[in-house]
Amino acid sequence: MDEKIFEDVQLELAALVRNITSVTSDKTLGLDRSGYLILNHLMENGAAGTKAIAHHFRLDISTASRQARALEEKGYVYRIPNPEDKRAYAFDITQTGSAQFEAYKQFKVGRIQKLLTGWSEAELHQFSKLLQKSNASFKTYDRGEL
Repeated sequence: MDEKIFEDVQLELAALVRNITSVTSDKTLGLDRSGYLILNHLMENGAAGTKAIAHHFRLDISTASRQARALEEKGYVYRIPNPEDKRAYAFDITQTGSAQFEAYKQFKVGRIQKLLTGWSEAELHQFSKLLQKSNASFKTYDRGEL
């Protein structure tokens, strides 16, 4: 396979990350990308411990802990103690966190909708499927293998 295509893909991915960050960020809504993703994970999957959050997002535990603590300080998540291990706990989303998540999600969806207005429904479905496939590929790699 032509190696140039991989150069093109990596450059377009870098540009995509930069563009998405610049047009879908709004500090007035009180969430950053990591907080949004953690809240989304809790909304979809229920309560999770720091270790599970770190594993899901491929983070080290200290980073996941810091990000979850930041959400806790804002009142977006709360701790659920583990009755079997007094040192362990899980995080779950609060009503405030759920409302903040929904507001931020609607903001982001609205921005993406405006940016992709000229795209056909078929193009949007294809783009969504390719992004899903891409993200699935990234989740399967082991950092030690690269």
